[in-house]
Amino acid sequence: MKMIVGLGNPGKKYEQTKHNVGFMTVDRLAKRFNATFKKNSFEAEVADFFVNGEKILLVKPQTFMNESGRAVGPLMTYFGVYPEELVVIYDDLDLALGKIRLRQKGSAGGHNGMKSIISHLNTQEFDRIKIGIDRPKPGMTVVNHVLSGFSKDDQPLIEGSIDKAMEATIDYIEKNDFIATMNRFN
Repeated sequence: MKMIVGLGNPGKKYEQTKHNVGFMTVDRLAKRFNATFKKNSFEAEVADFFVNGEKILLVKPQTFMNESGRAVGPLMTYFGVYPEELVVIYDDLDLALGKIRLRQKGSAGGHNGMKSIISHLNTQEFDRIKIGIDRPKPGMTVVNHVLSGFSKDDQPLIEGSIDKAMEATIDYIEKNDFIATMNRFN
């Protein structure tokens, strides 16, 4: 089993914001595999499908970003998912817009959603796919930046990076080797 978690904030207000690129990516995965998200009792929306006989869970925590671990931790326990079977997809301020980076482990890097997951799992040893959203422009706060949408000029770049993150996730799901996927997509 694999659990692919896309981070974001629930609600229409946040749908197309920079902080929601994780949600956008798992939404595309669900569409690709004809899977439907359903709300569950773990403060998340979950969709599932099978690849090569293996169950794949797509998860969108509905706790707001800063409490993502509150949904992810109990879901992993309920489904018996180990940290090495988890991939978290999220936005990264320190990556250029249009870039993605795969990592096997590491700190939260200041990302509150990742801090929450690390805290609830009590480990940093899980895979992640970061999608670059760039730093805020001078005079803009980080909060305003991550909660804003993409400009018309930036739209093709972010669409491309979401597609690339989706393709990397599919590569990992099909080949079951995150290091090989990392080498292909980084």
